[in-house]
This record gives sequence, structure tokens and C-alpha cells, in this order.
Amino acid sequence: MRTLAEGLRERLSGVEGLVDLQVEKQVRIPQLRIDVDYEKAALYGLTPATVTQGLETMSNGRTVSQIVEGNRRFDVVMRLSDQDRSTTGLGDLLIATPTGHVPLRMIASVVETDGPNQVLRENGQRRIAVLGNTDGQRDMAAIIADIRRITGETQWPQGYVTRLEGTFQAQEEATLRIGALSLLSLAMVFVVLYSRYQSPALALIIMGNIPLALIGSVIALNIAGQPLSVASMIGFITLAGISARNGILKVSHYINLALYEGEQFGKDLVIRGSLERLTPVLMTALSAGLALIPLLIGADEPGREILHPVAVTIFGGLISATLIDTFLTPVLFLTFGRKPLERIQASRAGQTDALTPAEAF
Repeated sequence: MRTLAEGLRERLSGVEGLVDLQVEKQVRIPQLRIDVDYEKAALYGLTPATVTQGLETMSNGRTVSQIVEGNRRFDVVMRLSDQDRSTTGLGDLLIATPTGHVPLRMIASVVETDGPNQVLRENGQRRIAVLGNTDGQRDMAAIIADIRRITGETQWPQGYVTRLEGTFQAQEEATLRIGALSLLSLAMVFVVLYSRYQSPALALIIMGNIPLALIGSVIALNIAGQPLSVASMIGFITLAGISARNGILKVSHYINLALYEGEQFGKDLVIRGSLERLTPVLMTALSAGLALIPLLIGADEPGREILHPVAVTIFGGLISATLIDTFLTPVLFLTFGRKPLERIQASRAGQTDALTPAEAF
């Protein structure tokens, strides 16, 4: 296992961005190794279990009695003395057979050697670890892809397998969890928007800004040299909410202008609604952007290493979301918003006609 681990470490040393590679430390310590010749043991009527039990009794010790002194009890253990735990002493150890006792050297060889100070196991299997870190410059996902390629191309002996664990494993699990929750959140946002406007077209117009708003986040992460991480994905989710809010402000105002101020569907309606909602959108984006500036500066300072990717993602996305929403939402509403708006106006007119004069007043 150690030889295979050293070979893997040498192959992984060529992976860009992977540093501090080392094989899990194992110290070689002196040991006594006893190799039993089971054919000779069978001549004396000994089974492997009998030989192992005799060695364990005399080497590790066996409790044969207890000494009681008042309320205290002391075990009486029978075992070999320290000076007898040598090749000569163990060789003279007598093993009980059905016909008497025979020295251990008659059925086994006792040699001095060395071996690892510990044998680590996980899930009932022996294991040895090859440890490493990333340099923080290259994306961890790309490094893991190279490691998996190398381990996949390596021909391992039968019974040996490799497994990747560590920080990236937790990141992969968090990524899958965040991805699933993001899809669920988008579905719930669509349901809320549909229940508000009773139109899938208007709901999709508002949500159409979300994927395009992420363009600024990706560019900002590249400029800042930040890889895709759990923190940056949280920033994407926050940015999706901001982008949807901007669309809601515009579309709701377009509808209010048509329902309550008599504006007809067309360019004049869209231009007026966009200009009247430009100031609120810019003020909210500006206030959020100014609040993120302290987190954008001094990314290496303690306490900012986690929030810095979030700030970079949201700040870059705010710029692209604000600019794209300024042009995209009006164009989409002008292209696909006529029928939904007419349906809302007809529904509003029907509700008004159903009221009595007193109720209408």
C-alpha cells in the first residue's frame, strides 16, 4: 500500500495547483515476526487456533485470578517476562500438544524485523492517505478533475481502490444541495409571480433577467481571480432576487399606468413607466453596491475571506442586472405584454361592471 501511495504521489505532483503532497506518515518500528509452519504443527496435532492462543497467552498475557484487598481488586496476569520476549526466548516457549509440550521453534520460525507502527482501517478495510492542498490560484473543480483522471488511468492491483475525500467533497455536496434549492426557489418565484399577474408570459418576462444578470457576476469573479465556490453561489441566489425585484417594479408600474391612468399599450406606456421607475431601481442598486465596497477591499484580511466572494458576485451582478434590466424588461414587455395586459384590463372591467353603484362608489 505504501508503494502504491508513493507512486500515486509522484503522478499527482504534476497536477497544476496541487501543493504540499505527502503520504501519510508511518514509522517503522522493531517487531518480532512468528511464521508458523502449519504442516509441522499438524504433525504434533496442533491447529492454527491452538498455536495462536498459546502465543497470545504468553505474549499478551492472560488473567488467571484476582487478589482482593478490602474494596480493591487486582488481576493476576500470567505472561512472559520482558527478557524472554526475544527470538531465543519465544523460540523456547513451550506449546501444549495432545502428547505433551514442544518448543515453538519446532513448529515456527521467530525472526526480528520491522514494521509500521500502526495499521489504519476504515469501514473494515486497510487504508493509507495521500494528502495535499490547493494553492488557491486554480479552481478546485479543475484540480479534482485532473486527480480523477490520473486515478482512473492508473491500473490498480486487484482489491485496491482509491477514494477522494476532503474539503472538495463537502463543497460538491453543498453545490448539489444549493442547486436543488435554487431550482425549487425559482419554481416558487414563478408560482408567486403567476398568482400575482395571472399570466405566465409576465412571470417569464420578469424572470428573464435572472440568467442574463449573472453575466456581470461571472466577469467580476474572473477579474477578481475568484473560483466558483459555495460563497459565490450564495451570491448568485441573492442576485437573482434583486434582478426579479427590478422586473417587478417595472411590470407592475406598466400595468398600473394602463389600468388607472388610461395609458394605451405601446412605446409611450413603456417609456414613461421605465423612466418613472429608473430612479428607485438605481437608488436600491447604488445603496447595495456602496454597502459591499468594504467587503471588496482587503480580501486577505481575517474575517473577509468568506464574504469577499459573495460581495464580488453581487457587486458585479448589480451592474449587469441594472443595465440589462433597463433595456431588456421594456423590450420584452413591448413584445409579449399586449395580450396579458388586455386580459388584466378585461378582468378589471368585468369586476367593476359586477359592482352596484354604491359598491363602485
